[in-house]
Amino acid sequence: FLGVRQSSLFAIQNVTVTGVTHITSTAMAELAAVPTGSTLLRVDAAGIKSRLLTNAWVKDVSVNRVLPDTLELAITERTVSAVVEVPGQDGGSTAQWAISSDGIWLMEIPAQGSEEAANVSSQVYADADAALKITNVPYGVSPKVGSACTDDSVLNALSIVDGMTTSLKDQVASVSASGVDNTVLTLDSGVQIAFGNAEDIRDKERICLQLMEQYPDQISYINVRTPSSPTWRAL
Repeated sequence: FLGVRQSSLFAIQNVTVTGVTHITSTAMAELAAVPTGSTLLRVDAAGIKSRLLTNAWVKDVSVNRVLPDTLELAITERTVSAVVEVPGQDGGSTAQWAISSDGIWLMEIPAQGSEEAANVSSQVYADADAALKITNVPYGVSPKVGSACTDDSVLNALSIVDGMTTSLKDQVASVSASGVDNTVLTLDSGVQIAFGNAEDIRDKERICLQLMEQYPDQISYINVRTPSSPTWRAL
């Protein structure tokens, strides 16, 4: 066994990548950096996995040996949970940042048609168009690719939508996250919901759905920050 392990038998001739849509197979193979002369028996799978996990899009990796000569990198990507409108340092501009459901900053999304956009997967833009929009975040939020978000207002917005279990979730178009207690949901219909913190989510959902069912097309605003005493305003 030791002789076979130290020999060039089962030398890696092919590196395949599966499970990627936001990043390219070529980029992943390059990041994996499988050393020349590696064999399926001696390859440093842990080192390859560690290098791949440095990419923000990569949530998990399985390094599989496929006899006789193929190393398969099975990638589990993070998905775009929301696009956060982050105010610039100059106070006048904003940047669009993709963030995952586990609160990892994925990337700043360049404007379509720009020079930078040429290197961005079309899937990123498709996901961004369909994702939740988080606006009005406090000045000073400083995203960094691959880092965990530490802003309470953004995390609260993600927690609210992620914790929803009713049809209300599919109606949320955007979230204003100027502060945890000031979190406001805007529905596709234009109805605004002062939701507040990510507590008693099911109760707050139930109240909103009951009010909208009781007064169809008549409500413009619902306040469920305190679910025991909700208020609403007619059109």
